[in-house]
Amino acid sequence: MTDTQTAIEQAKAVKFVILDIHGILTDNTLYYTNEGTKSECFSLADRIGCKALMAGGIGVSFLTSKVSRAMDVVGEIYNVPPDKRWGTSAKIAKLDEFEKESGLTDQDFCYVGDEMIDLGVMRRVGFPVAPANGAVEAKAVAALITKSDGGQGVVRELAEFILKAQDKWETVTTQLSNGGLS
Repeated sequence: MTDTQTAIEQAKAVKFVILDIHGILTDNTLYYTNEGTKSECFSLADRIGCKALMAGGIGVSFLTSKVSRAMDVVGEIYNVPPDKRWGTSAKIAKLDEFEKESGLTDQDFCYVGDEMIDLGVMRRVGFPVAPANGAVEAKAVAALITKSDGGQGVVRELAEFILKAQDKWETVTTQLSNGGLS
């Protein structure tokens, strides 16, 4: 099997996608005003990606080492439920906890990470993914490296890949085009 064929096979089994935030939903750039207020930039293409995954019956969560107000606001915009916005640097422990709660196993998960802190979870899940501009270590572990850089539509690209692998893309596209994003 080619690497693409292997990635497609792994994507077929995905039931839940866990997204790191910094470097995935953002480009890892922090902006500060003169008053010291921090802001980050998030892609609306990733909003569509999250909604497409959920419309296809695939769960989505955020897993970041530090919870921020931005994570909650973006979670609302992307329709990621509050109980799926996880903030902890103990990412493997959170995966263990959620597996016990949900009954899902490692093979059911896709994890999208870009840095060394993500490697433990990436090595465990059935479908590890890294953005084009991810760290060398993350890309070495990934079954799929997106063409998109972090903050530039990684989740939108991933959603299309997974949903096409699962033969759900046309149905989800029709559903979203008829029903909107709400």
